[in-house]
Amino acid sequence: MKYLKQGILTSYQNLGKNGLRHLGVNPSGAMDRFSARILNIALQNAEDQPVLEMHFPAPEILFEEDCTIIIGGADFSPTINNKPIENWKTILVKTGSVLRFKKLIVGSRAYLAVKEGICNFLPYVGQVCNLSQKKIIRFTEGNEFDLLTEKSKQAFENQAFTISNASNRMGYRMNAEILEVNAKKELVSSAVDFGTIQLLPSGQIIVLMADHQTSGGYPRLGNIVSVDLPKLAQCNVNDSIIFKKISIQEAEDLLIQQELELQKLKASIRFFNDKQKN
Repeated sequence: MKYLKQGILTSYQNLGKNGLRHLGVNPSGAMDRFSARILNIALQNAEDQPVLEMHFPAPEILFEEDCTIIIGGADFSPTINNKPIENWKTILVKTGSVLRFKKLIVGSRAYLAVKEGICNFLPYVGQVCNLSQKKIIRFTEGNEFDLLTEKSKQAFENQAFTISNASNRMGYRMNAEILEVNAKKELVSSAVDFGTIQLLPSGQIIVLMADHQTSGGYPRLGNIVSVDLPKLAQCNVNDSIIFKKISIQEAEDLLIQQELELQKLKASIRFFNDKQKN
């Protein structure tokens, strides 16, 4: 692929690297890992194969070899040689074709995965990745949640938080009514993760994202459940979200159900491709 235009903050991302946090190296990786996984599954790539993470305005790409691609995540109105193509469908691209993105329809980050080979058709993949759902983001209670006053605990779940323009791959800063604690307390720096909700000294919150630090000393009010991280990653600046607290058991059940759906998707793709070969 040759970039005719680079786009904004375009990068190659995989599912992140683990085992290095003790050295201060965070996992990083794709912001919307669920979409990245689905695209690679659709092409029968390894799930952690790097994909192109794109923001809008997105890059303009010339394909110098025949290949099969699939685009997902945000909808940026993709076209091949100025003809519209759909997200979540594998496309056979011929040498000399140019991929462009016309306008942002929904979402924050689009992903492109590539595989050489035979094109197949997966019209149902997009059903797993609906970005039009209400922006209710579920979380589990963090170690320092009880530092909040009762009024602030209620406000945390009942007010809308707006994503600030001071947000990036390290963290989403939120604007809302200031949250207060019963008493200020000096905390020892502790481990944090993708989705940790921290309370800043200003009384506002920040949700740590893919490029988060490995530890922090701000109170940890909660952690976004794994299945809702992709939804949050697809939110844009000035989007409003509502937080909803659930139990750890509920969060685990949601993750198990998501993994079962992915296993069904893998089985369907294998069946489809085997049938095509025969």
